[in-house]
Amino acid sequence: MKFIAARRADFGVEPICAVLSEHGCPIAPSTYYEARSRGPSARAVRDEGLKAKIAAAHAANYGVYGARKVWLTLNRDGTAVARCTVERLMKGLALQGARRGRRVRTTIADPAAGPRASDLVRRDFSPLAPNRTWVADFTYCSTWSGMVYVAFVIDAYSRRILGWRAASTMRTELVLDALEQAIWSRARHGVLDLSGLVHHTDAGSQYTSIAFTDRLIAAGVDPSVGAVGDALDNALAESVIGLFKTELVKPRGPWRTMDQLELATAEYVDWFNHRRLYETCGDIPPAELEEAFYAQQADLAEAALSTP
Repeated sequence: MKFIAARRADFGVEPICAVLSEHGCPIAPSTYYEARSRGPSARAVRDEGLKAKIAAAHAANYGVYGARKVWLTLNRDGTAVARCTVERLMKGLALQGARRGRRVRTTIADPAAGPRASDLVRRDFSPLAPNRTWVADFTYCSTWSGMVYVAFVIDAYSRRILGWRAASTMRTELVLDALEQAIWSRARHGVLDLSGLVHHTDAGSQYTSIAFTDRLIAAGVDPSVGAVGDALDNALAESVIGLFKTELVKPRGPWRTMDQLELATAEYVDWFNHRRLYETCGDIPPAELEEAFYAQQADLAEAALSTP
């Protein structure tokens, strides 16, 4: 139908149908006219409505979702649709998910530092509850006004970003401020006792400094440090930072100032914690996973009290 419609003004419908029929594609002019008189099919109408929802879901999530997460988002919001349909329509809309780039190394060990903490995590980033293991790292982002360093503290259970800080230098204060925010964030929700918590980092000089280690000890937190130059020893923090660079820093640049990047990071962290679907969390946001955990604990406690 599209072929005939595109050429009918030059050749006419009947001659085109005659030539097509001679070459093994029989079609009568009446078939073309009947197809033109029909309205769009039910599938075409539904596709148009879905396209708008798909484009909105993609745009609302930083334009980083691929077909699988757009499909999950639509179904979570009450729009029942097959994944293959989302894949087909996203292809037609030229929409795709973000792709990660390479991670640049920022870990610089201090050769003059004394013995550092042992690796208490040993690449096991799957604790059974929140506040069992935190991981931390920082990265750099270039702006027109200079380099900006952004540090993160993440709960390994839920992948929730608990603390973050941006600065123009990568001094110990940068990672200390991120740690302070993480401690405050948990205290704000009633978690005042952090004893038994392991805080894991790479062997960067900021994390092995006396000031940082003393703050962990004062909070009752056990420091843990991975090997020098081995990204796998801090793979979870590397992964979250990779998402930050892929989903925010690179596609939204160029960045003019640190203030602009800070504001964007604050918005991104809120989205990441409360709305971003995280596959490791069962395709729900990190904050939702924590809520489900505490709700389950409350139900178990209530059941234990009611048991004679």
